[in-house]
Amino acid sequence: QVQLVESGGGLVQAGGSLRLSCVASGQPFSSYCMGWFRQAPGKEREFVAAISWSAASTDYADSVKGRFTISRDDAKNSVYLQMNSLKPEDTAVYYCAADRTGWRYRRLEYEYDYWGQGTQVTVSS
Repeated sequence: QVQLVESGGGLVQAGGSLRLSCVASGQPFSSYCMGWFRQAPGKEREFVAAISWSAASTDYADSVKGRFTISRDDAKNSVYLQMNSLKPEDTAVYYCAADRTGWRYRRLEYEYDYWGQGTQVTVSS
């Protein structure tokens, strides 16, 4: 089992920045592909970003590409999402997730084995 705990959400004005953190515990973290997803009110949860187990590869949804950066620090069992130039449409609950099986299906929610409880990000206009 892997437990994931997100933090760093909050209220920010459009154009501002936030850095989300996700700390993992329970099993070795370094072999997992890690992803961030988000769910806005009334919408389905959607892929935001992913990073491979070696940090050699990253992937971003088109809507956040160039504004968000995913990174990981295996020594701290942590993954981060730096969010810049935030827009009101980025408002959502952001979830950290861990995938044991690899990189190929990183954008698919059901491929992830473990999820955090989520952290709210609200961007005001």
